[in-house]
Amino acid sequence: MKKFITENLKTLIYALIIALIIRSLIIQPFYIPSSSMEPSLLVGDRLFVSKYSYGYSKNSFPFSPPIFKGRIFFNNSPKRGDVIVFKTPADNRTDYIKRLIGLPGDIIQFIDGSLFINNSQIFKTSLKSNMNIFCGSSLIDVNHYEEKLPDGKKHKTVYSSNNTYLNSDKFTVPQKHYFFLGDNRDCSKDSRFLTSVGYVHEDNLVGKAQFIFFSSNLREGSILKFWKWKKIMRFNRFFKKIS
Repeated sequence: MKKFITENLKTLIYALIIALIIRSLIIQPFYIPSSSMEPSLLVGDRLFVSKYSYGYSKNSFPFSPPIFKGRIFFNNSPKRGDVIVFKTPADNRTDYIKRLIGLPGDIIQFIDGSLFINNSQIFKTSLKSNMNIFCGSSLIDVNHYEEKLPDGKKHKTVYSSNNTYLNSDKFTVPQKHYFFLGDNRDCSKDSRFLTSVGYVHEDNLVGKAQFIFFSSNLREGSILKFWKWKKIMRFNRFFKKIS
């Protein structure tokens, strides 16, 4: 009996070590808890984040242990438009997921509700007006656009139809830092809020969001209510690539 318990305990420890290695070095699941990235990412989406995309820092590991300084194997720099999980500079603990908009040295500004990068207006195509998007637990009226970043990458974004965020100061991104925005522009705490998020240091990057593997609309009820799966389960979002 003692040998049986010992062998099973060893198996459990090995399994935990392997899981820790995979989570730290290869891929990590992430849950979307807020509506700041709608319509791209919805509350209830579960996705995989690749840890190897931008190399590793202490924040690649659970609890951010100070095992080394800086970032290693940082061979592939993040690109504008990447959706990235990072630790907020305010506490270096909380995970946020946003879209990378500004690279080191970039100047970011909003003028009359339009995004400017390095004094050039970002072209956006209207897709649909007066659609509803969640902001927390409330539905808000938004205008739906497709934005085209300077390198040609396109993504969907929404702006409040009430034009709640029209103009800003110029944000100059420091070296080795990045500027992030939520796709739900008027319902996102991101780099525009310098005291709570602000410019994100490269060491705070956790990984790149790759694809959604599961999604459920918990506002419709628990997934245990299988008789309501038609409303609860978002099967059309399973294994959807994040762009």
